[in-house]
Amino acid sequence: MKKPRFCGIYNGMKQSDLFFNVLRLPVDFTMLLAAGIATYFLRTEILSVFRPVLFEFNLPLLRYVYLVVFVSLLFIGAFAISGLYSMKARLGIGEELSRLLVASSAGIMTVIIYIFLRQELFDSRFLVLGGWFFAVVLVFVGRMIIRWLQSIAVSKYNFGVHKLVLIGANNISDKIALEIKNDSSSGYRIVKQILSISAEEVGGIITTLGADEVILADPNYSTAQIDDLIDICNEKHVVFKFIPASQMFTSNFDLNIFKGLPLVEIKRTNLDGWGRVIKRIIDIITAFIGLIILAPLFGFMALAIKWETEGPVFARLKRVSKNKEFFLYKFRGMISVDADGGSESLKAFLVTFNERKDGPLFKIKNDPRITSVGRVIRKYRLDELAQFINILKGDMSLVGPRPHQPDEVSNYQKHHKKVLAIKAGATGLAQVSGSSNLDFEKEVALDSFYIDNWSLWLDFKIVLKTALKMFFDRSAV
Repeated sequence: MKKPRFCGIYNGMKQSDLFFNVLRLPVDFTMLLAAGIATYFLRTEILSVFRPVLFEFNLPLLRYVYLVVFVSLLFIGAFAISGLYSMKARLGIGEELSRLLVASSAGIMTVIIYIFLRQELFDSRFLVLGGWFFAVVLVFVGRMIIRWLQSIAVSKYNFGVHKLVLIGANNISDKIALEIKNDSSSGYRIVKQILSISAEEVGGIITTLGADEVILADPNYSTAQIDDLIDICNEKHVVFKFIPASQMFTSNFDLNIFKGLPLVEIKRTNLDGWGRVIKRIIDIITAFIGLIILAPLFGFMALAIKWETEGPVFARLKRVSKNKEFFLYKFRGMISVDADGGSESLKAFLVTFNERKDGPLFKIKNDPRITSVGRVIRKYRLDELAQFINILKGDMSLVGPRPHQPDEVSNYQKHHKKVLAIKAGATGLAQVSGSSNLDFEKEVALDSFYIDNWSLWLDFKIVLKTALKMFFDRSAV
C-alpha cells in the first residue's frame, strides 16, 4: 500500500463549516464589547445607588469604549491561542467552556498586570472582575447560539451536510450508520452504504449522488483495493477517512473521535480551514489593489491591442480549476479568430508543430498566431495581469497550480489529476521553477509538492520569485 499522508484530526470542511467557524470570531468580538459596556452601565447607573462612582470623571464612556476595544482584541488573541478558533475538530460544550474560562482568565490577568504597572487607568475592581464575568457568560451564550443555528441549519435545511459513502460489513460500520441516523445534527448523511470496496462503484456513487466524503469502516481489505479507493477519492476530490485497525496504529497520530471511534483522514492538501480563509482574503485584497494600480497600464495595452488588430482586448480562454471550467482572462496577444477573442480554431492546423511531446500540453515557441503587440506583452508576461479579474471573481487564486485547457485535462493520467485538488493560480511553484522550459511531469511534481506543503510563507516566496521573473526572465512563449 502507498504510504498515505495523514491529516491528524480534521472534519473535511465545506463552505458551510467554514461559515460557522469564521462566524465565531465576529460574534465573540461583539459579545466582548457588549460585556464591557454592560459592566460599565451596571456600575455607573445601577450599583451607583449603593456605592457612589469615584472614577467616572477620570474614565468617561468614550475613553472606556476605546479600552474595551483594546481589551477585546487581547481576549480574542487569548481565545486563538487556546484553540477556540481551531477548525480541526468541533469541541464539546464542556471543553469549549473550560477553554473559554482559561483564555478569559489569562486575558484579564494580563489587564490586571498592565493596570498594576501603569497605575494610571482607573480604580475599579468591579470593572475588571465584572468585565471578566460578563465576557465569559456572553461569549459562551453567543457560541451556544451559533451551535443552535448550525444544528437547525443542518438538521432541518441540510445546510452544509456531509454526504458520505460508508464502506464496511462489520459492527463498526453498523454503529456509525445507526449513530448518524439517530443524530440529524451531526452534519452527516449517508447517501449509500456498501459492504465491500469497489472503486468503480464508489466513483459512480460520488458522481450520481453528490457524495463528498468516503469512510472506510472495515480495514480488512487488500492494500490494492484500498489504494484504488484512495485514488478514486483523490480523482473525485472527496475526503477519505478510515477507522484504523488497531489502537497501536492510532497512537502515532492525532486522531478525530467520531461517536467514540478513532477516525483518520487522509488529506489531499494542507490548504484548508483558516489557511483557506486567509488565502482568499489575500487574493481579494491583492486583486483589488492590483486592478486599481495597474489601470493606466491596462488602458495603454488595450489601446495598443485595438490599434494593431481588430477584435476584443481580452482573450477569454477555457480553463479548468478544481474540475470546474471557467473563462481565464488575458490581454489578447494573438490574432482574433474565435468569438471569444482567441485563436483556438487554428490549433488543429498547428498541432504537428507542438513542442511539448511529453504530456497533454500544447506549446509552440514561434507561434504564428502571435501579434507584434502580443510578442511584447507575452515577453514581459503583461498579458497575464488580466488574471486579477479571475482572482477577484474567485475563479482562481493568486498562487496555485497552472490552469490547463479542458482538452488537455481530459488527457491527464491518474497521477496528473492531483493538481486539480485546489484552485488554479495566476502563478505557482511550477511557473517560477522553469516556466515554459519545464516538462509536464516535472510541472505536475512541483504542483503536487505545493499542494502537499502549502503555507502562506510558501505563497509569499512564489509571489516574490514571480515578480523577479517578470523583470529578468524572457522564456515566456
